[in-house]
Amino acid sequence: MNDWPSRYATRAAHMAASEIRELLKLLDQPDIISFAGGIPAPSLFPRAEIAEAYRRILADPARGQTALQYAVSEGYAPLREWLANYMGRLGISCGHANITITNGSQQALDFLGKLFISPGDPVLVAWPTYLGALQAFNSYEPTYDALPGPGTNRSPESCRAGGKQPRLAYCMPEFQNPTGTCLTMAERTATLDLADALDLPVVEDNAYEKLRYDGVRLPPLLAIDAERKGGIENSRVIYCGTFSKSIAPALRIGWVCAATPVIQKLVLIKQASDLHVSTLNQMVMHEVASEIIDTHGAKILAAYKKNRDAALAALDKYMPPGVTWTRPEGGMFIWVTLPPQLDGALLLERAIREIKVAFVPGAAFYADRSQRNHIRLSFSVLDEASIDEGIKRLGGMLQKA
Repeated sequence: MNDWPSRYATRAAHMAASEIRELLKLLDQPDIISFAGGIPAPSLFPRAEIAEAYRRILADPARGQTALQYAVSEGYAPLREWLANYMGRLGISCGHANITITNGSQQALDFLGKLFISPGDPVLVAWPTYLGALQAFNSYEPTYDALPGPGTNRSPESCRAGGKQPRLAYCMPEFQNPTGTCLTMAERTATLDLADALDLPVVEDNAYEKLRYDGVRLPPLLAIDAERKGGIENSRVIYCGTFSKSIAPALRIGWVCAATPVIQKLVLIKQASDLHVSTLNQMVMHEVASEIIDTHGAKILAAYKKNRDAALAALDKYMPPGVTWTRPEGGMFIWVTLPPQLDGALLLERAIREIKVAFVPGAAFYADRSQRNHIRLSFSVLDEASIDEGIKRLGGMLQKA
């Protein structure tokens, strides 16, 4: 029998299964109340509009041929033009040359890791941070350090510990996965000041940008940085966006918005990876987003806000003393901090076995897996009654823990 592991590249040692991907399998078990999957509610997908867009495109002989043919790696030009206008609505003045289309924003993270990270390079991430970003970057064998932020009190000099210059910073300024928190305006400018001091590219992952239910919308990091420096071509921020949360994830349409030298390199990586995103899916997304991005967004916000409110009310009602949680103004997640002696992974094993409730243990979101007394709850898929019942069960277990 072949000894496959001995033949793998060294980077394979950094590839591990996602706890979240594994936990998604629990969604198929009807007796499990699952707060695990941070995924959109399928009942909110605009199926009729998507189906009609496919029909129109494929019924047109010329457009149908274009949709089913190979295409340029940069992406479907009308979609890139639309996205340039959409970014303008967010305060980012750019053109289609500043946009490239990717297979979801997850592919964008992988490409950016390939472009910027060499083995052993320090990468600054929030503590905790998005597990998918860690998985995307891990293949390129970085080391991780905490991105200075709330509670860290770190200076630029401290980020050069050991004499190694950080190569990349990654953050989610809006409704971060897993905490649901946002960067304040002061924290956004401090992040950019740090990046300037370290001469550091900043990846801004804005997957949840459309999901604000309360509070004041703040400008993206790219908008702030471009304004400070006289335009996007002088900015060090690389913006990653996606339609997975605002329209539907299965079409796998994400994008990167950045200075043209970065976009040009990402296009070369795209060419070598999979040539281009499905042209048919890009054309469908262009038609659907052009028609419903705002009206459908309002429908999503109303539904998710009810779920968020139900989750917070249940936590207030059922959680015992010593348990705390974030109160997000949007997004899909609530970050629960348990008493320090509790381990989220061990609690999950008990919760599935004893009370039929699932969630994501918090250690997965730390690059060093050091903090174990946290759990992530996602409220996007469940109805209000299930949210209340699941948190009631969890609170009862914690009362006895």
